[in-house]
Amino acid sequence: MSSQELAGFLRRRREDLRPEDVPAEATLPPSRRARRTPGLRREEVAALAQVSVSYYERLEQARAPRPSPQVLSALATALQLTEAERDHLARLAGQVLPAQNDGTPEHVPEDAQQLLGRLDGIPAYIVNHRQDVVAWNAAAAALITDFSRLTPDERNLTRISTRFRDTLCTGAPGSESDFSQQAAAQLRAASVRYPTDKVLAELINEFATRDPVFASSWSNHAVRPMPSMRKSLHHPTLGELEIDRHTLSLPGSGFSLVMYTAEAGSPSAAALKSL
Repeated sequence: MSSQELAGFLRRRREDLRPEDVPAEATLPPSRRARRTPGLRREEVAALAQVSVSYYERLEQARAPRPSPQVLSALATALQLTEAERDHLARLAGQVLPAQNDGTPEHVPEDAQQLLGRLDGIPAYIVNHRQDVVAWNAAAAALITDFSRLTPDERNLTRISTRFRDTLCTGAPGSESDFSQQAAAQLRAASVRYPTDKVLAELINEFATRDPVFASSWSNHAVRPMPSMRKSLHHPTLGELEIDRHTLSLPGSGFSLVMYTAEAGSPSAAALKSL
């Protein structure tokens, strides 16, 4: 069990939850102390999860023994965690076995490779848990960059977004923070699934040192995925585009499929078809 990581995750999720977020049927314990921060108090989370205050305090201090699955479930409900956050909590507490390999990239599933080729006119690529682009179709190369011209190390999405902004399709000014926050959440979840992946750990240290937004998001212990998001992009030849980025996990592997689409009948949709 990663006691420090578990403690930090619980503390951040507690601090994010406001008293007004608690269901009406739940009763928070009375307190004579003034609320110094907007988040819930430790004793309030303990009451919602029906565990002792001292035990929950020790959890947040990384001094408690391994919580049982029942306690984890109660804490997840009390903190209103999403499915992704519940899975992350369980992995931090050692209730889910980490990936058996050390993070070495697997082979991209053959059916996923075939799917890329069939997505005619839809830019798409496949990333591993490190957010390395490991396969792509022609439309993705035309929209974003010619990935074949990059070395394998350069094909990491976070590196691409920071090192090659002058040579590829880039996000709208000010949107870098959204990407950094999403990258931090994805890599934090991956770090628990692949705790022995040294390359992943080096990437995280690199990004946290170079990108203050990534570092801040990392410290917030966010792991909630963003399966779909609207992006404003500037393409060197197509101009301004409004497109939707969709991320689908490929079952049974550490890979995800990323696709870009535009609203039917829009100028951006017409532009994508011209790729």
